[in-house]
Amino acid sequence: MPSTNGTNAVQKSSGWGTIPTSDVARRTFNPIRDILTRPVRPLASPKSSKDLLSLSIGDPTVFGNFKAHPVVAEAVEEAAASYRFNGYPPSVGLPHVREAIASKYTHPDAPLTANDVVMTSGCSGAVEMAISVLCGAGKNILLPRPGFCLYNTIAGSHNVEARLYNLVAEKNWEADIEHMESLIDENTGAILINNPSNPCGSNYTKAHLRAILAVCERHRVPLISDEIYADMVFSGQTFTSTAWLTATVPILTLGGLAKQWLVPGWRIGWILVHDRANAFEHVRQGLVALSTIINGPCALVQAAIPKIFAEVPDTYLPELNRQLESNARILETEINNIPGLNVITPQGAMYVMVKIDLAAFDGITSDADFCHKLKWEESVEILPGECFSYPGTVRLVITPPHDVLRAASARIAAFCQRHRK
Repeated sequence: MPSTNGTNAVQKSSGWGTIPTSDVARRTFNPIRDILTRPVRPLASPKSSKDLLSLSIGDPTVFGNFKAHPVVAEAVEEAAASYRFNGYPPSVGLPHVREAIASKYTHPDAPLTANDVVMTSGCSGAVEMAISVLCGAGKNILLPRPGFCLYNTIAGSHNVEARLYNLVAEKNWEADIEHMESLIDENTGAILINNPSNPCGSNYTKAHLRAILAVCERHRVPLISDEIYADMVFSGQTFTSTAWLTATVPILTLGGLAKQWLVPGWRIGWILVHDRANAFEHVRQGLVALSTIINGPCALVQAAIPKIFAEVPDTYLPELNRQLESNARILETEINNIPGLNVITPQGAMYVMVKIDLAAFDGITSDADFCHKLKWEESVEILPGECFSYPGTVRLVITPPHDVLRAASARIAAFCQRHRK
């Protein structure tokens, strides 16, 4: 490793000094990635020597108990063996892949063609493209609180003001419609919703989605509907895509392979353009322009999509949802048995949100402090609600195996007992 003294000498003799970063880079901050990569600050209390149990990141593949269906791997193998997808794809995506996605997600009340599909680098790429095409610098966008922190990260990076509308925990995290509407002004570029929700695990009713669409209609504000967890709902729940409920409000619906098909590392997403009122003429052109920045996501993985959609059996998703619900109910039962913690019952997706009664604990000052001390003392990693602009809560991922969920819950219980007043 080069010595520091040598490096300094080179800098001084060359006159380079320190090169500043751009404004975009300085404005870009992802709190989840910051927490997960930052060393744990040492505390006075004894440090746990136990293996780390991570219930922090929404990657269902971490523990190996959730595996993609064999057809998913076969589809990529066949695409690779064909040697047909080693070149650059069209920036908006391979035509036959866009056709397959349109065919899967078309609906009598929200028809789609291949021309309504734009491929992206993961659903995160779809989020960035949707915000970028609708909101320029100086605009504002309405985002949920609590909500996935990447929305705020992207808005801030692009110098777009994030205005946070409240979700109501006591109403299964429905949006406070009156509060949402109060945030709209002439500079509002879009409203974004996430259904089913990360971090809340909620699933909206048709009536509530119609109420949100009514706000968009009244103020002529387009909607971004992040539906990466589409159809991933628990017993007694029915998923409804927002676009099925309107013939007038223009909507960019976001999706991808990551969650339902258990391949988040493949980084394939898409935007579905719902625009029967022809309000998105320029937006469509803008999406094409933005797609040329990376010239489209991986052609090889794109090419696997038609086979995945056609050959993964219909029994796959119900079984996946059953396993996720089983995991969620274990966490809900175990955590609700701990005084001072209260789980808001999840209805879908891969997460549970837990309210913390900070007054019940000694020496715990915030949700971030709770998570920091829990990781130090019990080697359990969860995320504080402040990551999702909702302090006083924590988020737990439900995808680890049953024994890991129970072990993590037991450690959380021991931690809470130790700090209880």
